[in-house]
Amino acid sequence: MPEAADVPALFDPTPLVRRATGLLRAHALSPGDRLLTLLPNTPATLALQLAAMLDGVVQVPLPMDLGPGEVREIVADADPRLALVDVGARAAAGLAVPTQPFDADVLGGADATEPAAPWPRTRPMAFTSGTTGRRKGVTVGVHDAAWGEAVVDDEHAAFDRRHGDRHLVVSPLHHSGPFRFAFVTALTGGRVAVLPRFDARAWLAALRQLRPTSVFCVPTQLRRLLALPGLTADDLASLRLVAHAAAPMPVPLKERLLELAPEGSVHEFYGSTEGQFTVCPPDVWRSAPGTVGGARAGRTLEVRGEAGGDLPPGDVGTVWVHAPDHARWAYWRDPARTAAAWDGDAFTVGDVGHLDGDGRLFLDGRPGDLVISGGVNVYPAEVERRLLDLPGVAEAVAFGVPDEEWGQRLVAAVVAEAGATPDTEAMRGRLRSELAAAKVPKRIVVVDDLPRTDTGKVRRVGLAAALGLEP
Repeated sequence: MPEAADVPALFDPTPLVRRATGLLRAHALSPGDRLLTLLPNTPATLALQLAAMLDGVVQVPLPMDLGPGEVREIVADADPRLALVDVGARAAAGLAVPTQPFDADVLGGADATEPAAPWPRTRPMAFTSGTTGRRKGVTVGVHDAAWGEAVVDDEHAAFDRRHGDRHLVVSPLHHSGPFRFAFVTALTGGRVAVLPRFDARAWLAALRQLRPTSVFCVPTQLRRLLALPGLTADDLASLRLVAHAAAPMPVPLKERLLELAPEGSVHEFYGSTEGQFTVCPPDVWRSAPGTVGGARAGRTLEVRGEAGGDLPPGDVGTVWVHAPDHARWAYWRDPARTAAAWDGDAFTVGDVGHLDGDGRLFLDGRPGDLVISGGVNVYPAEVERRLLDLPGVAEAVAFGVPDEEWGQRLVAAVVAEAGATPDTEAMRGRLRSELAAAKVPKRIVVVDDLPRTDTGKVRRVGLAAALGLEP
């Protein structure tokens, strides 16, 4: 086990937020100005993010491992007034924007200043690549504090107000999900602890020593935590909320988590950088394993066909959600793409899925994931769900590669559970008994791991090449 020094301390963000506000004012940043950041997971980073939100400064948070070319492209698009960067950020040199170093020492030297509002006036403008690889900014504009109070209340209420007063951050704060859960606790008077990077053993040590009440994570992180020897239900006993999203959750892993975590604490959800669609409490998931839940409060789900009309339960189409006014967003400097994503008060991010008769949503993928093999449409998510049900399979991904005979042939890669040695031909035989022929992968390979983003999502762009499965 890690020693105590490896466990971050719980801290009250308020004093650091005042220092961060003073720093923003010292740089003459005004509401609506963009602030680019290349920063690691630290309390100082979280405080800066919170201060920017409360002052109406639009933070553009970037991962520190982006290449210089990627950063320059975003700088040109976002047009920030200032960049605050960690001294170790390799892409920080030569940016066409005033650049200053930032760390806890810099923050400690700033004058303490009250933020402009007690609730957010904006949120970070994250740049998301979606399935195309072309990054686009998602912005909500700048509003008054009443808007921010509605946003925080929406986030809090969506999970039955279970965030509690001690939140543990285990994922990168430059992503919208980890930051959203952290800011709810911070802005409702709680304390936060921030892991500098994900490490399952450090997470377990933090659970035992800090006894947090809430955490947000992704299935890959949960798989690594639950595989640690010696983990018991007592290690999770303090948690009122275990929120997870961003990737399919294997049924055996979810069942194991539900066994260990306190009753009622495990909430799955479906959302994106753009906005939120569903919440799935434990009882909803138990009634329909594999679902990502029903519409989040204040929202209504629809699944639409190619002609735009609502589809009946069971039919696969594009997922739309009617959202409240405070959830309105736009693609930065891209009115055409924004208009295509919105229809009145409803928006879509292009995901494909279906509803059951009780309004529970099941995801089937994105249009960019669609595999057309021999003229048959195959949604990889359906195949992946079946693979995850097979013994010995911890993770699975299905995708298409070019094929002269079929147009595309469906292939799959799986990660085995510890100690398991999956028989890929037996797996294909099982799938043949359950799925149409076009949905059975022509080949299944077992890999040690899958290419991922820094939040643990499978990196689907260029997946076949990354796994050496291109023709």
